[in-house]
Amino acid sequence: MPPLDGFSNNPFKTHADFKTASIALLRALKPYQSPHGARIKLPLSTGTHFDDVAAQLEGYARPLWAVGALMHSNIVSKDEYEELIKPYAIGLANGTNPHHEEYWGPVVLRDQRMVEMEIISFALLSAPETMFHSQSEEAKRNITEWLGTINGKDFPTTNWLWFRVMTHLALIKVCGVPKEHVLDAMKADLDLMEQFYRGDGWAADGIWSDEGRQADYYSGSFAIQFSQLIYAKMAQDLDPERCERFRSRAKEFAVSFWRYFDTNGAAIPFGRSLTYRFAFAGFWSAVSFAELDLPEPLNDWGVIKGLLLRHFRWWSKKDDMFNIDGTLTIGFTYPNMYMSEDYNSPQSPYWAMKSFLALGLREDHPFWTAEEKPLPSTEVAVMPVIPAMHILCNQPNHHFLLSMGQFCPWPLKATEAKYGKYAYSSHFGFSVPTGTLIQQIAPDSTLAVSKDGGETWRVPWKVTNHRFATAQLMRNDEFIEDIPYLTSTWKPWADADITVQTHIVAPCSRWPDWYLRWHRITNTGSGTVNMQAVQAGFAIQGRGDEYGEVLPIHAHSSEFSIQASQNNASFPQGTVTTLNTTLICSNAGASGIAALNSHSTDHPATKMFAEVLKPDANTNLMWQRTLIPTIRNELGIPPSTTGQPSSEFGSAVFALARTNDSEERYAGLSYSELWGDVPVLDTGREKEKEEEEGGWYVKLE
Repeated sequence: MPPLDGFSNNPFKTHADFKTASIALLRALKPYQSPHGARIKLPLSTGTHFDDVAAQLEGYARPLWAVGALMHSNIVSKDEYEELIKPYAIGLANGTNPHHEEYWGPVVLRDQRMVEMEIISFALLSAPETMFHSQSEEAKRNITEWLGTINGKDFPTTNWLWFRVMTHLALIKVCGVPKEHVLDAMKADLDLMEQFYRGDGWAADGIWSDEGRQADYYSGSFAIQFSQLIYAKMAQDLDPERCERFRSRAKEFAVSFWRYFDTNGAAIPFGRSLTYRFAFAGFWSAVSFAELDLPEPLNDWGVIKGLLLRHFRWWSKKDDMFNIDGTLTIGFTYPNMYMSEDYNSPQSPYWAMKSFLALGLREDHPFWTAEEKPLPSTEVAVMPVIPAMHILCNQPNHHFLLSMGQFCPWPLKATEAKYGKYAYSSHFGFSVPTGTLIQQIAPDSTLAVSKDGGETWRVPWKVTNHRFATAQLMRNDEFIEDIPYLTSTWKPWADADITVQTHIVAPCSRWPDWYLRWHRITNTGSGTVNMQAVQAGFAIQGRGDEYGEVLPIHAHSSEFSIQASQNNASFPQGTVTTLNTTLICSNAGASGIAALNSHSTDHPATKMFAEVLKPDANTNLMWQRTLIPTIRNELGIPPSTTGQPSSEFGSAVFALARTNDSEERYAGLSYSELWGDVPVLDTGREKEKEEEEGGWYVKLE
């Protein structure tokens, strides 16, 4: 796709750059604004579970994140106002007028209109003169009455409650509704959302329970923390105690949230609604808008500025996210309906405009005058984030997280892929299924199991007994350091008495480019269950750098350095597969998996082999054509009479991320040496570790 002028060629260094990007995105929407300003409909015909009028309201409302911020600081020229701002004020009057042809209709049941009311309310709060006070008296009444239709409706117990809170705040602060009319309802919603709180500043997207467990970007940039900071800025006079609590929680949240961003600005994609793209950085924009002073190591406006602008610079290189007219597509780094949700209309991606909130500050604010700073330096490369059940791995050669325990309770497309995988990477992304075959499931960073010869497969979704634990790095039986890991239990089938206990162990100082997985399978039934299990590493761009050709096959990883030398390349390309290891190298880096010692109590694996899996095109969020390194086990799982696992096996997962800011360091890496240094694991069953030079090994709990 062609780049968008003003965004794709934007250096994202200054206040003026940031404003230019917002104007470019708003201008691209201009041709699709309805004659009376109340709707925007892009020239695409994909549908959603809600009606198309609501989808066109979505198109109108979501750009208001930027419109409201621009008018809050009053930084637009007269021409920009006439072209890009005034139509939204006119549209608000017409969309809320029940006698106008572009009327949006009242809120009914759990309606998408509820979602867009929060954005309209933000625009009213941030730009009251433009959006409300300049309107006619009739328009003011219509706006007030339309916003009031949000009351008396059933709401899901999720971040949606914020939509009603923000609407009530706008009704009080801007529309002149007596506060006693809505304060009790506001308090009830806010008190209910207190049950979302998980500690350390984090909230779940709903009440964390066995009915659903989500702590994703909705917990921060997309919704909850973002809305809390707007509330803390706008509602101080109404609710000072709660506003202070929200500010305090944002400070706690920030201390772990910055680790979700890589040194080059990329965020780790995880969870749903990833088509919102640069909304990932919404929290940092809201921090600046709320003028919140953060604790160390974030107590510098230059650090916050860097987090926000590097993220935009990363997205500025992703031209394929745009349609040919400069509008955003549904997808991630390229158009992709496989990863979308049934609530994603063509206009949905403009939730990303949240991240322009920093435009609510004028160019002389300390946020904008500060010198941009890099990510904070820290000696802690691996950090558990307990509320989210994540372990953040900020390694020099790869930035990713380990995850266990989350799941989305409703029938969300690709729900297992979005929440249930073991690892998520800011560089390699993750894959979503296109069908039921193993290459269509694209099981990167997970375990796929089958008991019908590979006709159907299951991957982890609703796990139980999820918790953190601690492994030990040992040398010659002497303790060196603790290593955090995650563990859980999973029952793949309702009609088979099979349970899978999984441990995922974070990288350590001895093996910083690897993480470990160990699976213990128990059969509590009466007969042997024949099972296939596919363990997979990170999906990686799987084509040649120059022509998109098939990657060459090598006999040994040492051939990579010879090939690179012959071709004057700074990185190797190709695949190497042995009986129990496979490595894939391309211009994206390296991804590999190595089998660890397997152990079966009574019945050993009948077959184990490594292979390169070629999944369907467009399964991965980042790369259209990928390959996945895998280990396949074919097992006969006998009944366990003692309660002990019937079979155990595991793998070590290897990855090196080749990014723009790491090319020089990357060129100096010895692939063969790093890949050949496979971690040693002692699982505690028998002395399974093989003594290696130096006597290093990882010991499970």
